[in-house]
Formats: sequence, structure tokens, C-alpha cells
Amino acid sequence: MCELLGISAKNRIRVDEILKCFFKHSVEQPDGWGMAFLDDGSVSIEKEPKKAGESAYLKSRLDSRIYTSRMMAHIRKATMGDVNFDNTHPFIERDESGRTWVLVHNGTVFDAPGLSPYQYRQKGGTDSERILLYIVDQVNKRFLCDLNSFDVNERLQLIDEIVVRLSDGNKINIMLYDGEYFYVHKNEEGSLYRRERADYVLFSTRPLTDDGWEEVEQNRLLVYKDGKRVYAGTKHENTYVFDEEHMKLMYLNYSGL
Repeated sequence: MCELLGISAKNRIRVDEILKCFFKHSVEQPDGWGMAFLDDGSVSIEKEPKKAGESAYLKSRLDSRIYTSRMMAHIRKATMGDVNFDNTHPFIERDESGRTWVLVHNGTVFDAPGLSPYQYRQKGGTDSERILLYIVDQVNKRFLCDLNSFDVNERLQLIDEIVVRLSDGNKINIMLYDGEYFYVHKNEEGSLYRRERADYVLFSTRPLTDDGWEEVEQNRLLVYKDGKRVYAGTKHENTYVFDEEHMKLMYLNYSGL
């Protein structure tokens, strides 16, 4: 599958060495790389539909010092959607309130009827992009119905409800940013780890150093701000277990064979 990296910090920290460690895994995840820098209320996305280890741009980028207080990175192994720019993570979408949302996903959606309409709206062909479009649509509906009462607590609860719903029968390892809060969820054992320090937290599909990493709590949405956890969602039972036959059927269906 894919791999994820996420950072939430109180102040800017240097991340180029961590990114170098992360992108070395592109040997196994060769179908695209991307980064989203989420500092100072702005979003800057850099990505290419090629192996990270073969990108001259990324090599030059990582040879300089990079500081950030929040960011996401992704390396892709394609399961749905061709290898092209539109299918390369991260994905970005703006809601009706002007809030910008960014998402990276490691997983597969096997059965989620609510996502189907978005195949006609999305730019690419991934289930990951459909997840983001669905989330933003749900946020828009709530925002437009409750203009004066849709506060941050309701927003966190709504994302929690969506994640619980989508994780039923699907692998939903995601990192999501809404311009203010950094959301993390995983529902497969051994598929996401965390390294916490006093003023920042790192997340990675695999530990990137020899010490200080622990597995992220499973089957519960966790929300961070400035390196600190501020919300824990509903504990659910939608654990994903890899099923090779299920994956083969999905590939056959996708290819039309």
C-alpha cells in the first residue's frame, strides 16, 4: 500500500532529515510522492507521479534545510487509479466557509455507497480523493444548515462520525488537516506509529528512527493542534484485516476483467 508521514508542532522544526528517511521507502512505494506544508494559514503542495528516489526536484528540495510546524507527506503504491498527477496525494479541497482541507490516505475503500457519486466530480480516479470530497460535502451541508451554531466541537464530532462510518469494511488510515486541526486515524494493526516530544508529534506508517516510537491507538480518531492532542473520537470496532482474495476481486472489478 502507501505510506504516510505527518507532523504537528507548536513551533517550526527542521524536517529535511526525517523526510529523507521517509522517502527512502519509495523503493517499495514507487507510484508517486507528495508533500503538503500547512504553515501560517496557507497550504503549499508539492508532488509528482513518479518514484521519490528518481525525482531530481525532490532531491534538490531535501538537500536544503526545511522547517515547518505542520505538514504531511505521502508515497504511493497504486491500488486504484492510474499513475498520474491527479491521483497523487495530497488532495486539497475548499469548503463553503473558505476553510481549506488537505488529506492523505493509506488504504482501500471496498464498499462505501456514499462515495460513489464523487467519481463523477473528482479530477482523478482514487478512492482517496472521493473520501475528501465526501468529507467536505458533509461539512458544507452542516455549515449551511447551521450557520451560527456549527462550531469547532460540532466539526470535530462530524469528522468523527464520518470516519467511523467509512471505516466499516474499509481500510481508512488517513491524515486530514482543516486549516486548524490535524486529524489522524488508523484501523489496521501495525500500520501507523507516533513519536511525541514536548512541543511536537511525528506520525509515520513505519518508525523512522531507532527510538521513541509507539503505535498509534487503533480504531479511534485523534485530533491534534500545535503538537498536542485535543480530541479523541469514538472507539469503534471496525478493524481492517488484509484479505488477499478481497484485493484480487477489487483489482479485477477495477480493470473490467
